[in-house]
Amino acid sequence: MSIQAGDLAPASRSSGWRTPAVIILCGCAIGMLGFGPRSALGFFVQPMSHEFAWGRDVFGLAIAFQNLLWGLGQPFAGAIADRFGLFRVMCIGALLYAGGLLLMRYSSTPLSLNIGAGVMVGFGLAGCSFNLVLAAFTKLLPVEKRGLALGAGTAAGSLGQFLFAPIGVALIDNFGWQQALTVFGFLMLLIIPLALAISTPPVASAAHAAPADEQTITKALAEAFGHRSYVLLVLGFFTCGFQLAFITVHLPAFLVDRGVSTQTGGWVIAAIGLFNIMGSLSVGYLQNSLPKRYILSAIYFTRALATLAFISFPITPFSAIAFGAVSGLTWLSTVPPTSALVALMFGTRWLATLYGFAFVSHQVGGFLGVWLGGIVFEKFGSYTPIWWLSILFGILSALINLPIVEKPVARMVAQPA
Repeated sequence: MSIQAGDLAPASRSSGWRTPAVIILCGCAIGMLGFGPRSALGFFVQPMSHEFAWGRDVFGLAIAFQNLLWGLGQPFAGAIADRFGLFRVMCIGALLYAGGLLLMRYSSTPLSLNIGAGVMVGFGLAGCSFNLVLAAFTKLLPVEKRGLALGAGTAAGSLGQFLFAPIGVALIDNFGWQQALTVFGFLMLLIIPLALAISTPPVASAAHAAPADEQTITKALAEAFGHRSYVLLVLGFFTCGFQLAFITVHLPAFLVDRGVSTQTGGWVIAAIGLFNIMGSLSVGYLQNSLPKRYILSAIYFTRALATLAFISFPITPFSAIAFGAVSGLTWLSTVPPTSALVALMFGTRWLATLYGFAFVSHQVGGFLGVWLGGIVFEKFGSYTPIWWLSILFGILSALINLPIVEKPVARMVAQPA
């Protein structure tokens, strides 16, 4: 297998305590911790809204900002990690994440909620989420271990969702939403020691290619955005963010509106996380033998069908959990093939940066999904228009991914003088 110019040599070749197993285990723990609390924030909508007499649009706007700033911050966090190493970025991200949750705990105005849950948690996620973990896996692990590791790293985020959803509900019910946020905030500090295991070296000390083969970040971005398949991949990723963010934030309240208990809503979100463990691991394995564009297309089309079936029949605890299970199989399953396609097309040198820009599209979709969900509900008293918009986006993304070409970009190779 040929390696793109500018790829980093796997760190697993070096001796020491950072074996592939340790790297994968610690990276998965970071993914679980980073994704867990933000996936449970939907359960804070009702208690906080009731206490402060907010509409759902107030909370929805804060989480929409979180999704948007997570996306906008991801390319910069990725570029800094690519250039100077991952550990510093992870530490700053974890501190911002923890601080944002603690500020959210003391929020009593929309402004403080937007700063804590929106700005600080959003930028914190950019610095310590599973996206950087996946980039580290691709750089640090040998090629034969990457596919399954990417699936495991994504599944770990789902495990965090599976664990933190019922834990969040239990903490809120027994100790109040303030104490629940305090516990979540301090748990984020565990990311800092775990990040030692997946730290990547700065480009300057890791580059092994000849100077003529080195690529600057400006050239990498120009190459990527001039590449048709990358642009199609980025556009399709928008739908993933729209659907996931809308469901994460608004589904618990939607179920309560339909007479389903909060506890059942917690188990629906948990079911999404549990079944996505299976979905992410399966996709991580299948992408080694099946075209990744077909996998992505099938995922988006399946989501559209699942949503159509869910809103077409009466909402019951059984139908809600069944929807969670089917959605879970496709929840974060788009991430392994998306990151793998970026690495395949452009190599791993600027992987965190280029995947970060793809993630901007994902999070712009997330911003609109959460924000429009709150606005539409306050105006019409129903989420129905957003459900249908989600179906439409799913079908369009299924079609957009089909023309993607799965091969490395053609580059000029410097000839010896």
